[in-house]
Amino acid sequence: MSGIYIHIPYCKKACHYCNFHFSTNQNSKSSFIKAVCKELQLRSPEYGSQEIQTIYFGGGTPTVLEVSELTSILDVVYEVYNVSPAPEITLEANPDDLDLEKIIALSKTKINRLSIGIQSFHETDLLAMNRAHNADEAKKCLEIATKYFDNITIDLMFGMPTMSAEHWRQNLQTAFGFGIKHLSCYAMTVEPQTALEHFIKKGSHPPMDDEVSAQHFNILLEETANQDLIHYETCSFGKLEYFSRHNTSYWFGKPYLGVGPSAHSFDGQKRSWNISNNSKYIKSIEASILPTESEILSIENRFNEYIMTGLRTMWGVSLQKVETEFGSKIKEELVNNSTQLITSNYLVIEDQHLKITTTGKFLSDGIASELFLV
Repeated sequence: MSGIYIHIPYCKKACHYCNFHFSTNQNSKSSFIKAVCKELQLRSPEYGSQEIQTIYFGGGTPTVLEVSELTSILDVVYEVYNVSPAPEITLEANPDDLDLEKIIALSKTKINRLSIGIQSFHETDLLAMNRAHNADEAKKCLEIATKYFDNITIDLMFGMPTMSAEHWRQNLQTAFGFGIKHLSCYAMTVEPQTALEHFIKKGSHPPMDDEVSAQHFNILLEETANQDLIHYETCSFGKLEYFSRHNTSYWFGKPYLGVGPSAHSFDGQKRSWNISNNSKYIKSIEASILPTESEILSIENRFNEYIMTGLRTMWGVSLQKVETEFGSKIKEELVNNSTQLITSNYLVIEDQHLKITTTGKFLSDGIASELFLV
């Protein structure tokens, strides 16, 4: 097995664009921590002696937990799983949680990578997103964190219709000024049942503009290339030794375990997911019942997922792997369906790998969908 994902379903505030599973009510936090530890124990027989290479605390906002609470969960992982001697252990964090005392305390744990949700260094953006931190906190936390952690990635958002090109360049330059070696940059999208969707429908927020997003994306490619950051996945840019090992394992289709409410797991053939309800999750685990649904992925599902994830990365889709896992007929169909996209300079075949070109990068998901098996 490659990794363990641990979902922490609490946030201080609800960001206007977010549709991940979380709650701003933290009354169940202590019961939740016990439940996560118990789920880790209950599910350990599924994985036997397989080596855990990465551990990822996501959310939600994992840093709403105390350092002692995070380490108590890590202790259980180490007790019941075979953890690699040098794992990547990532903690998603918000700037307002990362004061000097907490950063020092985290640096003394097994956690060795911080993923900090900066989103923007401009106050107007943060207010519009309803983020819990302000611009000064964004900068202050990086000033401190870079002294205690070498492996730091930050999230930035672009594509807001109110964001100018110069504004976006300033965000990137500010990040580079802190010596950040990895960026995850996302175009803002309108997810269903979010405050942002409501505001746009009501007319109090301008709709997203694909042309603005594309312009910002091209600026992102230009500025990261100037910093020698490698664009190794659609949203991910980093120095070679700072690529996210955990996320890369997803894109390569490696098995992983997800614990906590709404967390997904994958064993190579079957995908499963926990219930997206904190109280029901806790009650079920307390009764030693896994609140999980699952599905066996069809050949079409597995092929489509490989196309989607493979084309998002710089490694592309291995035609040899397609032939080995799905058969020569499907490989031939893939090559034939790619012909027009290759002619249009959206795709290229290099060393028997189908890859997105620079022209196609901003459109990778749409390009992938044209190659799906139906």
